[in-house]
Amino acid sequence: MMRYARVPADMGRWIVRAALRGRFPILSVAVMVVFVLAAALAPVLAPHSPTKANLAASLQPPVWQGGTSEYLLGTDKLGRDILTRIMYGARTSLIVAAISIAGAGVLGTAAGLLAGYYRGWVEALIMRWVDIMLSCPPILLALLFAVTWGASLVIVLTVVMVILWAPYARLVHAETLSIRERDYILAAHSTGVPPARILAFHIWPNLLNTVVVLATLQVGIVVLLEAGLSFLGVGIPPPTASWGIMVADGRQVLEKAWWVATIPGVTLSLLILSVNFLGDWLRDFMDPTLRHAAN
Repeated sequence: MMRYARVPADMGRWIVRAALRGRFPILSVAVMVVFVLAAALAPVLAPHSPTKANLAASLQPPVWQGGTSEYLLGTDKLGRDILTRIMYGARTSLIVAAISIAGAGVLGTAAGLLAGYYRGWVEALIMRWVDIMLSCPPILLALLFAVTWGASLVIVLTVVMVILWAPYARLVHAETLSIRERDYILAAHSTGVPPARILAFHIWPNLLNTVVVLATLQVGIVVLLEAGLSFLGVGIPPPTASWGIMVADGRQVLEKAWWVATIPGVTLSLLILSVNFLGDWLRDFMDPTLRHAAN
């Protein structure tokens, strides 16, 4: 009999019970929703242009420190609105995370499935390449790409996907090695089911939960990596709004205008913490043992 990984039937009841006991990350989900809405609706909600300079309003403080309501979170040295650039920076970070994680997930999952199912030279070739990729420092790889082809969004996406596919491949490979030895897989072999059908309909559904949890946990990694690359000048090129660029620009005026670097830095930390808390909860939720223990 085929067995598929499914979302538990009591999902709603379990979430409500976890929320009442304080185990459901309500605050993390709320923060994530705010960031997603701010990113999606930035062209509508943003009060100013994210790239247009206004030197007459240079280094305006936040409203609670004597600034004006026109610039709630203040401005940078070029007079650009911090709030607007944070909203567009969230848009940049989430777009990079969505595209790169999807691409890395597809590539890494396919590689892990092939390595775990076919074994032999296929496994040796793929897994040795995985080991090589895991040993490459991400920043040095990004610098190499940037020096060769220049800083751009495409380079950031390429670097992140090249870095992220290896963890998927290693995790899926280990899971596939276990699943391929189960009785229903052996029964499918004995009845002449093609390998492609076994991989697509018998093994892959049992890996879905694992891949989803890993993808969730990697959102924070991607956001931090994109910000770090932009901070070093090898990521998103200015004047595009990016939290890493905002922090880098704020270093030059940190003593007299702390908000330029501090506010985007705090925003970045808040998003990463929220995603990590949500990922930890999702990992527990997808594990039947932990889920029933929490009940």
